[in-house]
Amino acid sequence: MLKRVFDIFVSLFGLLIISPVLVVVAVCVVVSMGRPVLFRQNRPGINASPFSLNKIRSMKCAHGYDGELLADAERISVLGKLLRNSSLDELPSLWNVLIGDMSLVGPRPLLIEYLPLYTKEQYRRHEVKPGITGWAQVNGRNAITWEEKFNLDVWYVDNQSFWLDFKILLMTIKKVFVREGISHDDHATMPFFTGTNSTKNSIDHG
Repeated sequence: MLKRVFDIFVSLFGLLIISPVLVVVAVCVVVSMGRPVLFRQNRPGINASPFSLNKIRSMKCAHGYDGELLADAERISVLGKLLRNSSLDELPSLWNVLIGDMSLVGPRPLLIEYLPLYTKEQYRRHEVKPGITGWAQVNGRNAITWEEKFNLDVWYVDNQSFWLDFKILLMTIKKVFVREGISHDDHATMPFFTGTNSTKNSIDHG
C-alpha cells in the first residue's frame, strides 16, 4: 500500500512539474522527426498481463533500399540520442505509473515476444509491477548481459522494500547525470534477446 501511495504522489507531482518540459520536447520531436510524438507499445506488466507503454519517440521511421526498416542504431536521431541519454524519453511513462500499470521502481517492461524465451526463474520478474527504473538499471543498465539483467531483476523481486526503492531512485538520479550504461556495444540500447543457452527450465506456453 505504501508503495502505491508513493507511486501516485510522485507520478502526479512529476507530471505537473514536467508538463512544460514535455510540451517543449514534443515540439522538438515534431520539428525534427514529425509525428507521432509518443511511442506506444504493448509490454508485459505484472503477471505478464499486457499494457500500453508510453514513451517519447526517439527513432525515425527510416527504411533501406530494400524497403525494410533500418536497424535501431541507424534510425535513432540526434534528438533521440539526447532524449535517451537524459532519460527524457521515459517521462510519459509516469502516466503508466499514475494509472497503475507500472511502478516507479521494478523490472523494466520488455518486449512481449520475449515471454516464451524466459527460463522459469527469469519469468519471475513478472511477479511485481514493471518500473521506470529498477535494480538492473542502476547496476549496469544496457551495458550488462541479458542474464545479468534478469538475475538482478529476480533479486529485486525477492528483496523489494520501500527503502530499497528509495535507494534505487536516488541511484537513478545519479546515473542520469553520469550517463552510464545507456547502450550495449554496437546497439542503440540492447541486442534482441534470443533466450539463454540452457532451455531445460524454459516456460511452456503451449
